[in-house]
Amino acid sequence: MPTKVIMPQLGESVVEGTVVKWLKTQGEHIKNLESLLEVETDKVVTEIPSPAAGVLLAILVPEGTTVKAGTAIGWIGQPGEAIPAGEESSHPSGGMAVPAPTAQAGGTAPAPVPGKDLGFISPVVARIARERQVDLARVKGTGQGGRITKKDVLAYLETAPQAGVPIWETPADGDLFRPTELVFGRETPPASPAPAPQIPAASTDRIIPHTSIRRAIAEHMLMSRQVAPHVTTVMEADLSKVVAHRQANQDTFARDGAKLTYTAYFVAAAVAALKAYPLVNSSWSEEGLRVHAAINIGLATSLGEEGLIVPVIKNADSLSLLGIARAVNDLAERARTKKLQPEEVKGGTFTITNHGISGSLLATPIINQPQSGILGVGLIQKRAVVVQDAIAIRPMVYLSLSFDHRLLDGASADWFLAKVKETLEAWS
Repeated sequence: MPTKVIMPQLGESVVEGTVVKWLKTQGEHIKNLESLLEVETDKVVTEIPSPAAGVLLAILVPEGTTVKAGTAIGWIGQPGEAIPAGEESSHPSGGMAVPAPTAQAGGTAPAPVPGKDLGFISPVVARIARERQVDLARVKGTGQGGRITKKDVLAYLETAPQAGVPIWETPADGDLFRPTELVFGRETPPASPAPAPQIPAASTDRIIPHTSIRRAIAEHMLMSRQVAPHVTTVMEADLSKVVAHRQANQDTFARDGAKLTYTAYFVAAAVAALKAYPLVNSSWSEEGLRVHAAINIGLATSLGEEGLIVPVIKNADSLSLLGIARAVNDLAERARTKKLQPEEVKGGTFTITNHGISGSLLATPIINQPQSGILGVGLIQKRAVVVQDAIAIRPMVYLSLSFDHRLLDGASADWFLAKVKETLEAWS
C-alpha cells in the first residue's frame, strides 16, 4: 500500500512549512530515508527524508507553496500502485509512518515491529538510522509525544547487540567563516582574477524572483534600521598570540574531533566581554532593559545566493574552546547541508558576523534584532604596526561593533569592544 508523505512539524512552535524544492521527480525511484524534498520554516531550509522506498507516485503540493503541518504533500509507493481513492489532493493528515530500513550487503536489519506509527522522523535521526541500519520501530522515543530523538537512537545503539562502530559527527571541512589563512601567511600574491565576461550591449535585464528567505532578510534588516539607532565603533587587534595558540593546538583539537578555526577564538572573546559587561547581552523592552541570563551567540553565515542564516550556540559561556570549536563545526556543516532545525536559529542574545570572507577589512553590520549589538570581524591580514617604537609585522584584524544607542552609550560599547580586543591579544 502506498505511503503518505506529510508536511512535518519541525518544532514545537512551527505550525506550517513551505515546500522549497522536490529532490525527486514524479515517477523517480527513491530509497527509504533518502532526502525527498526541502522544506523551509522560519528561514531554516531542512531536507526531509522519504518515509518509504519505492517511487514518488504523486506530488500534491508544488514548490513555493506553504501548507500547515500534517498536510499530505505526496505519495510514495511501488511502480504502478494507485493512490487510495479520495487522496489525490492535499489535506490535513496524521503523523508520518517510517518503515524500517532494509538490510544492506554485509549487515542484517532486525525484523520490524508491525503496525508501529513512528511519527515525524527528523533528518538527523533518519541519517543515523540509514547509516547504521537501525529499525526505528524498536527505538523508544523520549521526545514530545513519544518522538524519537537523536539521543534515543544513540542510546539504542549502545545497548543493541552488534551495534557496529561508534557514530561520530563529521566535523566541517570549513568554517562558518571562510579560513582567512587563505590570505594570511601567503608568501606570493594571489593570481590575478580572470577578466569578467563581456556583456553584449544589446542584452536585456532579467528578473530573479525573491525567495522567501530573501524577503525575510529584507524585512528583518529594514525593521532593525527603523527600530534601533545604529552606532558603530571600531578597534584593531593583534592576533599574534591567537595565531600561535592555534598553530600549536590544531592537531590536538583534530584528534578530539574538532577543526580549530579562528571563529572559536572570536566567540570565546565575545563571551568573555559579555560576562564582563552584561548590559551588552540585553534587549530593549518597554518595561526596561532585559538583561539575558544565558549567553547565546549567533553566527551569521552565508548560504550563497540563497541568503543568510544565523545559527545559535546556546549557553556559549559554559563551553571550553574545544566545545565552542565543536559547536561551530557542527552548525557550519548543518547550515551548509540544510540540516538545521528552527529552534537552532532562535534565542540568540548577541551575534558575530565575518565580513572578511571576501577580503573586506571594515564594515558596519546591521544589528540582529532584538539584540543590543553585533560584532563584525574583518580579514586577518599581516600589516606593519608600531610595537614599542619599532616597526613589526603582525597579523591584525579590525573589529567593529554596531550597537543600539537606546541600550548602550559610546563608553560602554567601547569598554565591551576593548575587552574583546584584550582577550584576543592576551590569549595564552
